[in-house]
Amino acid sequence: MTLIITVILVALVFEYINGFHDTANSIATVVGTKVLTPRQAVVLAAVTNLFGALAGTAVATTIGKGLVDTQFVTAATIICGLFGGIAWNLLTWWLGLPSSSSHALIGGLLGATLAAAHNNWQVIIWASPDPANPWYAWGGLLYKVILPMFTSPVLGFLVGFLLMALLYLCLISTKPNAVNQIFGKLQLLSAGYMGFSHGSNDAQKTMGIIALALFSATKAGDFEQLPAWLHFLRTPAFEVAVWVKVVCAMTMAAGTAAGGWRIIRTLGHKMVRLHPVHGFAAETTAATVLMAAAHFGMPVSTTHAISTSIMGVGAAKNLKALRWELVERIVWTWFLTIPATAGIAYLLVRVARIMGWLD
Repeated sequence: MTLIITVILVALVFEYINGFHDTANSIATVVGTKVLTPRQAVVLAAVTNLFGALAGTAVATTIGKGLVDTQFVTAATIICGLFGGIAWNLLTWWLGLPSSSSHALIGGLLGATLAAAHNNWQVIIWASPDPANPWYAWGGLLYKVILPMFTSPVLGFLVGFLLMALLYLCLISTKPNAVNQIFGKLQLLSAGYMGFSHGSNDAQKTMGIIALALFSATKAGDFEQLPAWLHFLRTPAFEVAVWVKVVCAMTMAAGTAAGGWRIIRTLGHKMVRLHPVHGFAAETTAATVLMAAAHFGMPVSTTHAISTSIMGVGAAKNLKALRWELVERIVWTWFLTIPATAGIAYLLVRVARIMGWLD
């Protein structure tokens, strides 16, 4: 029971860090364009994230039972996986780099489960083809994580570029002041759309981890002696309880309020100078990519989506407007996140076994 409570607390710590890491990405553009103050943007993000988090559980299901064999997952394994993700998130946050909390969490889960299974690579669900559905609806690491990891940034860049180019054509004869006034109002809608889509995808990942921990504990009989007032912890079938959704969403919002400014500065100010029309295009593009991914249960990165959307919008404005050296640093963190967090979590499980904390 103590381990389960620890899992929930560590998962919420991860969600809190996700708040000032990933949710900062979702509100960076609306702050960077000065349409909203940071405080107003945080309130908007909190409300829309909450509604988005309550909208579905497809991504949570993928995280909870679609990537690894759950019989090798214990509370201790999950804790090691979470610490792997937390360590990487803190490092990239300190450096001001918008790396992916989603992939940090996935990498940690993969590495910890592999170590718990004594290097049996079969515990990782690499692919689950389903002839009854098109390939993009298939399950497993390849179809739910790896392919979307590459396609979502490409889509973000291309759609952002094309949407911004279209807006330039449509607004070519409109005065700049009028454009700023119109899109200053429209960006309120796009920022809300971005927050909702972020909640529908990112907020569900920690929910999936907590649901997995509760399901594993229930299956193992750890909750047999629970007092009546704690029966809500029992999860006989894989599902995400409403209390888990609400607690995760609120924790993420609190994290956003606490420390998102490092990454907000990177995306909203340093990568390319943004005006309301650019923020509208970037947010609309990124939110649409996230919503499509959430529909198919793909835990894609909000960071990837909004970063590449901003890049695409900036490229449509002027290729020289982008700081390509910063783009290069960001891309490197994308490629390193899953192997780095998997390695950290793997080592934590091995150390825990040597110390006698794991069988």
